[in-house]
Parts: sequence; C-alpha cells; structure tokens
Amino acid sequence: MRLDRSKWDILDMKGQEAMRKVCRLAREVLDITAAAMKPGVTTDYLDEICHNACVERNSYPSPLNYNRFPKSLCTSANEVVCHGIPDQRVLLDGDILNLDISLYHGGYHADLNETYYVGDKAKADADSIRLVETTREALDMAIEIVKPGVPIREFGKIIEKHATSRKLVVIKTWGGHGINSEFHPPPWIPHYAKNKAVGTCKPGMTFTIEPILALGGNKEVHWPDDWTNVTVDGKRSAQFEHTLLVTETGVEVLTARLETSPGGPIPIPGVADGNARE
Repeated sequence: MRLDRSKWDILDMKGQEAMRKVCRLAREVLDITAAAMKPGVTTDYLDEICHNACVERNSYPSPLNYNRFPKSLCTSANEVVCHGIPDQRVLLDGDILNLDISLYHGGYHADLNETYYVGDKAKADADSIRLVETTREALDMAIEIVKPGVPIREFGKIIEKHATSRKLVVIKTWGGHGINSEFHPPPWIPHYAKNKAVGTCKPGMTFTIEPILALGGNKEVHWPDDWTNVTVDGKRSAQFEHTLLVTETGVEVLTARLETSPGGPIPIPGVADGNARE
C-alpha cells in the first residue's frame, strides 16, 4: 500500500516487505543469468535463462512488452549504453556486458543491473577494469549518503566527481527512478553534478540509483530498433544499479548481492553487510 501520493510514493510496512521479496527474487534471477554468461553464448540464450528463472519464481519479467520491448532483459555490450536487445550476437572473450534485470511479483517491481567481464581478456584489459570498477564504486559512494533528508540532487555530485577523478564521463541522458507497484514513477534521479532535481529522501521511499559511465564522450545515438543506444565514438560504457529503500535512519539495499552471488557479496562502505545502514 502507498500512503502518500501527493508527490512521491511512501510505502507502508506491507509494501516494504513486498519490495524486499521481489528484489530478492530479482537478485536471484540476475545471478542465475550471469552464471550462464561466457564466451561463445548468445545474448538470446541469456534472455531465455532469465525468462525461465522469472517464470520459475511465479514472476513476470517487467521489460517484456514494456513499450514494445521484445525481450525479458536488457543486454548491453561494450559501446551499448543501455537497453540493448538480446539477439544472436555471440559473446567474445574480451567483451564487457551489462545485464539489466527487472521483475514483477506480488504487485511490485524490482530493478537492478551489473556489468560483467566476459572471459579472461576482459579481466586483463586496463581500460575496461577502470571503467567497470569506477562505475561500481560510484554507485556504492552514492548509496553511502542515502538517508532521510538528503537532497536527491546530491547523488549526481558524488557520481560525477568520482568519474572525473578516473578520467571517465557520465552519460547524462539516463537516471535512476522511483519504483514500487509502478515501474518508473517519480522521482527522477540524475547522475551528474549541478542538476536541478528537487526534493529529499524520505522514509518508505523506494528508488534506483544506476549510473552509466563511459571511456570517451557522453554523446549517444539510437539504433533503428528504437531501444538500443550506443556511444557515438564507439567507446565502452558500463552501468550498475540497485533498488533502495530509505529507512527511518539510513538505507536498505534491497537488491544487494547474496552469499551465493557470482563472486560473493561486495560490501558497500558504510552500509552494514551490504544490505542496510543506519
């Protein structure tokens, strides 16, 4: 149940529990899909894995047929900024790949994504490592400051400062968003500095932070499929995303990694157990 529709949705305890459950399921689906990723498989195959994992959890993949998106997840490789459509492209040793999972269960949506190294070549590429790890760190640093009263505009300042320190740029077109029984309600969460976002975090709010950083410029172009957008200069980009719940005294990372996640949990500094901070 949503208690306040005056501007942004504030969830009661029942709504918060529903969000915890759907986000846990979404994390499981992402981990299952990521475990199937390796050189030689297609992104269509990963889509099949994701779709089946959703169905097995009595859940619906939120992207499927959302504004005519034809697949159950987004697969964005290398220069694809976001919203890549799974197809028969074969993953190569040296690629980086973002898997963006959204799931609907029990009346609520969850949203998360991670960028992965495909094969050993990617793990040895200095630019890919700088890009992927800086993007991961930028998200974690923004999450660290989430608590009641923090202005929404502050997240972008932290993200862009960290990106700039590593000679990366922020893709400004895309931002985080509210999420609950609706897929993309307010607020809009910019990931760049000097943004004009209004409002502050309030207990019971659930939203995503999902920065996209790039090695080159931040200009993009859409493919004719009306979904896939890529960097104009062909340089690589990376993205990470969590769904968050603002608590009375801090934040709960609803989509945090599990002990069983590939590579295990990655603690977020200042966020106890990578899950909740007070």
